[in-house]
Amino acid sequence: MGSSSVVELLPKDYGYVVLVAVLYSFLNFFMAFQVGKARKKYKVFYPTMYASESDNKDAKVFNCVQRGHQNSLEMMPLFFVFLLLGGLRHPCISAGLGLLYTVSRFFYFKGYSTGDPQKRLPIGGYGFLALMGLIVCTISFGVTLLLRA
Repeated sequence: MGSSSVVELLPKDYGYVVLVAVLYSFLNFFMAFQVGKARKKYKVFYPTMYASESDNKDAKVFNCVQRGHQNSLEMMPLFFVFLLLGGLRHPCISAGLGLLYTVSRFFYFKGYSTGDPQKRLPIGGYGFLALMGLIVCTISFGVTLLLRA
């Protein structure tokens, strides 16, 4: 490997991939803050994860805010793996798909937070297309590794 640093081995445009990962992290902080605000507004205190509809008239709205963030947390490991690995072979495409995923996740969360779960899908649904594209980029990276001389 010689004296090359890891940074020198990465594609030049990989910085875009890194910046998209940071952007998604800021989105996650935003969603967590919104859940905290909803906890205060709807009086759902820790360690309660979800409000009970029998105890809280606003349970559905709070639960939708909580669920929007929770679902994003559940998807985050897959997103980061596919973004970071696919970006090694296709940095610009992966960064673009990652940006689409991040923007769609924002609208997914905002729609879900209305209390009507169906409102998460009109724009938020594009995130799944972006994720599929990232999977294709990651498969391409894996195949490239297997086929190299």
